[in-house]
Amino acid sequence: MYFFSIIAPSYFKQYALIIIGFYILAFGYFYYIRVYIDDISRYFEQEKEIKIILVTPFFVMLLMWSYQQWKWFKTIKSEKSKAELSLLKSQINPHFFFNTLNNLYGLVIEKSDDAPNVVLKLSDMMRYTIYMGKEDLVPLKDEIEYLKNYIELHKIRYQKKVEIIFNHSQDAGCQIAPLLFIIPLENAFKHGVEGLTENAFIHINMNVDRGIIHFVIENNFEEPEANKTIGIGIDNLKQRLMLLYPNKHKIQIEIKDDIFKLTLKIEAV
Repeated sequence: MYFFSIIAPSYFKQYALIIIGFYILAFGYFYYIRVYIDDISRYFEQEKEIKIILVTPFFVMLLMWSYQQWKWFKTIKSEKSKAELSLLKSQINPHFFFNTLNNLYGLVIEKSDDAPNVVLKLSDMMRYTIYMGKEDLVPLKDEIEYLKNYIELHKIRYQKKVEIIFNHSQDAGCQIAPLLFIIPLENAFKHGVEGLTENAFIHINMNVDRGIIHFVIENNFEEPEANKTIGIGIDNLKQRLMLLYPNKHKIQIEIKDDIFKLTLKIEAV
């Protein structure tokens, strides 16, 4: 017990009075048997029980201390995950809005009639990102609407023809962590459509089957973009998925014949 008081002094102090009380009672009982009953044979018959009683507090405290350390470790790990997640979210929003504001700037310079519509959609998206982005879960249908608005913003911007197909489940009643799917979509525009002069395309399919969200996005790109196609955004997505859906997601990336394909499966709520 003295050794335990050295390795965990603060913890030991919390239960010092209980331990002292226990040993006072224990030694009082043994003293009573040894002195007042005056039966030495009975005293030595209880030698095994005496040893067990005397060492029991040590093992009880050791188990309690180990459990406390485990809880502390889990709490620290949880807080670390929350901090990392907050940092990853903060990396998403400025990056996205910086790109969108650049788009808006170009339309204003050109004095495009689409500029007011872009401002309105951007306002809606900022409202969603600020208020819903901080939630743990949001309805999947809201995320789908968010992606639609993002696509519309880019359609207004581009003068060239871009084939964008977004097929999604009409039954999107489940919930999902916010701002996950915007990352691969933004990646498709940045590393695909941006670098192509013609025949650019983005195909998206999203459906829900037995509580599992299936999300597939494909886009073409030019060869110089091959090494940049995955980008920081996808690494960010992988980190968020590991924090939010450990052992409940699967992400697969394929790059073949200048076509980038990302497949994501998430066990939703």
